[in-house]
Amino acid sequence: MKRLILTRHAKSSWDDPTMADHDRPLNERGQAAALDLGLWLASRDYVPQEVLCSDAIRTWETWSGIARGLPEGPVLALKPTLYHAGPDVMLAVLRHAQADVVMMIGHNPGIAEFAHRLVARTPPSPQFTRYPTGATLVVDFDTPSWAEAGFGQGSPVDFIVPREIAA
Repeated sequence: MKRLILTRHAKSSWDDPTMADHDRPLNERGQAAALDLGLWLASRDYVPQEVLCSDAIRTWETWSGIARGLPEGPVLALKPTLYHAGPDVMLAVLRHAQADVVMMIGHNPGIAEFAHRLVARTPPSPQFTRYPTGATLVVDFDTPSWAEAGFGQGSPVDFIVPREIAA
């Protein structure tokens, strides 16, 4: 059994319109949401053992906030190929994962499409279609190896957006 925690980065700052997209940090709301996500994950014992993350600033800042809410945190593996990656690239990266519980942090529109293609059935949340900032899907795969994971094989366990945590 393998578990994937698939998270879109938290809300980023648009304060500097001249800043390169790759370099945009989280805004205050995004920083708070990332910590909330970490606390939510810990409260449900969804603790990643390996983190595969886009190398954009807003994604690794999202992980940093999430990690503060977890009892322990794995080493972050920054993956430049995950920056605005599509589903096929994301699956290829995931297939090289080593741990049983993997977190992947990325960007829309690729991460939303990846989430939709991974699951055999969609979670009941109306937010799943939009996959807004901070959206997090927990999905299990009945496979002994990530190398065998594929589209349509995932069983959704949980889905949350940061706004629902504070509610």
